Amino acid sequence: MSFSSIFARLVALVGAGAIFLRHRADGTLEPAFGSAPNIPQAKPQGIPTLKMPTARGWTAGRTPVAAPGLKVNAFAPGLKHPRWIHVLPNGDVLTAEALSEPGGIKSVFDYAMASTMQRAAATGVSPNRITLLRDADGDGVAETREVFMDRLNQPFGMAQLGDTFYVGNTDGVVAFPYTAGASRIDSSGRKLVDFKSGGHWTRSLLASPDGRKLYAGVGSLSNIGDKGMEAEEGRACIYELDIETGDSRIFASGLRNPVGLAWEPTTGALWTVVNERDGLGDETPPDYLTSVRDGGFYGWPYCYWGKTVDGRVPQDPTLVAVALTPDFALGGHTASLGLCWHPAGTLPGFPDGMIIGQHGSWNRSTLSGYKVVFVPFENGKPAGPVRDILSGFLSLDERVSYGRPVGVAIGPDGSLLVADDVGDVIWRVTGA
Repeated sequence: MSFSSIFARLVALVGAGAIFLRHRADGTLEPAFGSAPNIPQAKPQGIPTLKMPTARGWTAGRTPVAAPGLKVNAFAPGLKHPRWIHVLPNGDVLTAEALSEPGGIKSVFDYAMASTMQRAAATGVSPNRITLLRDADGDGVAETREVFMDRLNQPFGMAQLGDTFYVGNTDGVVAFPYTAGASRIDSSGRKLVDFKSGGHWTRSLLASPDGRKLYAGVGSLSNIGDKGMEAEEGRACIYELDIETGDSRIFASGLRNPVGLAWEPTTGALWTVVNERDGLGDETPPDYLTSVRDGGFYGWPYCYWGKTVDGRVPQDPTLVAVALTPDFALGGHTASLGLCWHPAGTLPGFPDGMIIGQHGSWNRSTLSGYKVVFVPFENGKPAGPVRDILSGFLSLDERVSYGRPVGVAIGPDGSLLVADDVGDVIWRVTGA
């Protein structure tokens, strides 16, 4: 056993003691869900909660648990940390395989975090590629697998518009010449915009319905601006890129880590899921699903869920005064990452709504997330309680994770595709 593994176990034991004391003081907290969540008072933690299950993966024949009326199968097993999914017009499925890379260890806590993340298979040597998957015979399993692109820089978001394919690398958006039906891109790309790397490294992409704009989610470097706001410049926001002119601008800000992006068709609004800050308690503040207003500011790092001030942060009253309240709370630290629109009836028994891949918590006494969930919509807004689509990614004793869901997308046959970066598989969900 390596020193890192031993240290991770010691960290887990210390964390378990802190968790026991906090849980005894706070009791069981109700999840902060919905448009008017009950968010507990903040309790800043001197020793942050660290509770991360060990990554085990799936044994032969085992799968996640599908909700009643649904079934699940492995569309593409044997991948390497698949995180995001994009479906091409011809039905080919692309998955970005990438991994957080260790680095920047400057303290014992940094080392504790790195060791814990390594045990959870959340950090390591990144594959840095996009893989093409094809189910030509329509049996729900991809029999063709090819490297579509490689030698990328932590690729994540993908988009295709006409004869151009776009990749959200961690350091910027790159455009590549694309031929319809191509199974590989070898040409050099053209960078459209630079992003700062490090910290929250994922860079999601979404094209506008008219194909004239691209939107990119860029997360913060730190938890609450720990290294100063100058280091956070150009981060914790969603960018808008004009395809014709090449211009880019910040579309909305104050979003600590906006990952999944999706269009709501009734209103035409852009929506995102956001991972909120750590170190204030199990349910404080909740991660959230929200519509995104052009020019809107959503609070980070100064405040959360509207204008609730975070006392750990040097304040900017002007920005707090204009902070917008998110639309729908998803519970504390669920790590809601994946997002796609679900038209009514695509999955039987599910109306219009948003599907969310919840990667799962690492920093609360009782783990949250580790599911694929559904939020129903009516008249362009969330309307009703969260429903499970897939669960069973976590052992009952919370010690091991069989998988962790990330990206979600509607497949070419109307199925739901789910990227599982610990299970190294793309799952496919259909009616039973």
